[in-house]
Amino acid sequence: MPQVPLEWISDPRVFVALERPWSTLRAADPEATVFHTPEYLKLYWEELGAGRLSVALIGGRDRPAGICPFEIHEGLLSFLGGYEVTDYMGPVGLTDERGRVAKELMEGLAARDDWARADLEGLAEDGTWLSALAEAAADAGLRPEVEDDDVAPMLHLPPTWEAYLASLRAKQRHEVRRKARRLRDAFPDARLTRSTPDTLGPDLEWFAEMHRSAAGKKGRFMQPGMELFFRRLGEELLPRGVLRLLFLEADGSKLAGMIAFELEGTVSLYNSAYDPRHRAVAPGMALVAELIADAIARGCRRLDMLKGDLGYKYRFGARPRAIKRLLLERP
Repeated sequence: MPQVPLEWISDPRVFVALERPWSTLRAADPEATVFHTPEYLKLYWEELGAGRLSVALIGGRDRPAGICPFEIHEGLLSFLGGYEVTDYMGPVGLTDERGRVAKELMEGLAARDDWARADLEGLAEDGTWLSALAEAAADAGLRPEVEDDDVAPMLHLPPTWEAYLASLRAKQRHEVRRKARRLRDAFPDARLTRSTPDTLGPDLEWFAEMHRSAAGKKGRFMQPGMELFFRRLGEELLPRGVLRLLFLEADGSKLAGMIAFELEGTVSLYNSAYDPRHRAVAPGMALVAELIADAIARGCRRLDMLKGDLGYKYRFGARPRAIKRLLLERP
């Protein structure tokens, strides 16, 4: 079997130089998400990256078979993307080349001497990359171990809102309807609104402020560097229709806000915030229901709740989806 050539690229301009073939490859990979796009990864590297960048290009620059970005920091090799903001990580590649790409990638890693251990998180257990990479790592003389990373609950969407409600257990259905009634009783004119490129700046300022006003870890999340990352993400992806900044508004004010991604029939609930003055009517929960109804109306097939094994996700009917990490040790 002919080998697939591998090239290591450390120049950050790789995200722009290979944007077209990278995007084509991402679209051809059924396991790839918005977190695998060169646009997202470029912004992550520029704002939050650490250590050294190293992108594996497998199969040539014109028509690659696979691409996988890594960062190396203090001897630790990881997929590019941080746990706090990047829910899925790893390679993108042609489905029928999985084994060959994984083999070339792991042999290439084994031949390098600039990392001591690897923690490759963000791999879906029900995908094919995890097993392909683990098997290839063992064949390359590395010691692979698969461990739990997190859970990303997934909701498969039926074609109508009525069918969605019917799919819920009686208690779940009652809770969704009860919270909607409570909100409407308090705010009869509540409605879903969307940011535009013209309103993105002030809308993101509100979103960041709501984060900062929250108690505990959530209130500490939106630090200046993180806020800049979110701002650049909105400026890059909202005009493309990939990022959506949604609000539940009433009486001329915002009750809750949410950042969601939409890519090829899957909506991903990325981040949310709400005005704590309206906690009693659970505006954040009402906004999730509005997101589901809107996604169904536009023909989307899945709502990915992303990482975080939180109870509210299951109250909307999502099912757990395990995310794993592949640990590599040298012999």
